[in-house]
Amino acid sequence: MRSISLHPWNLSLEQAVAVQRDLASKVRKVNRLPAHITHIAGTDVSGVDKDGEVRAVVVVLAYPGLKVVEVASARERPAFPYVPGFLSFRETPILLKAFEQLKLTPDLIIVDGQGTAHPRRFGIACHLGLLLDAPTIVCAESILTGRYGRLSNAKGSTAPLMDKGEVIGSAVRTRDGISPVYVSPGHHIDMPTAVEWVLNCGKGYRLPEPTRLAHHTATTLLKDGASRLL
Repeated sequence: MRSISLHPWNLSLEQAVAVQRDLASKVRKVNRLPAHITHIAGTDVSGVDKDGEVRAVVVVLAYPGLKVVEVASARERPAFPYVPGFLSFRETPILLKAFEQLKLTPDLIIVDGQGTAHPRRFGIACHLGLLLDAPTIVCAESILTGRYGRLSNAKGSTAPLMDKGEVIGSAVRTRDGISPVYVSPGHHIDMPTAVEWVLNCGKGYRLPEPTRLAHHTATTLLKDGASRLL
């Protein structure tokens, strides 16, 4: 799966802010999904190992069965520091190397990180979506910015995630009585459809299968010291 180049990666924080603000205007929150979804990818990036490297993982699942059909990973020392709100500059270059190995092209990518629920409305899912020109959404376990109100304990319940009077995402209950996840569009998808697909990809866990399995794979690679799983 090929990506396009939109900017250099060797940036200062001030330059990264400028890139986010510029590219945020290019994000499209309009559906560009095929009529029939057959493959969905999930992404995750591990923590840093003893050598200062991380593992970026892309897991592709067949839909609707949600069985793994392809896994790709890349291992590298991040060039950008860990700074909240700038995760994409640290992780995206490594994730792109994993995506380049894929033989299949997923119809939808679910990302671990943030999308439009970001201070500058440009999280890693937006960044990946633009670089890959693909529909992307985020299913996050925590909130970077914004607040939500009352949320029913029932599975499938949602509440808008608000920031400065703007709906930037949605709190979504994926299991009865379990802490919600936080869904937001990345690129080429709208909010209701993003929520719908997170729920479609659930198999009884808090996280949807694509990102749950990507996280499991990244953790396994970090533990085993491998660079690729097949």
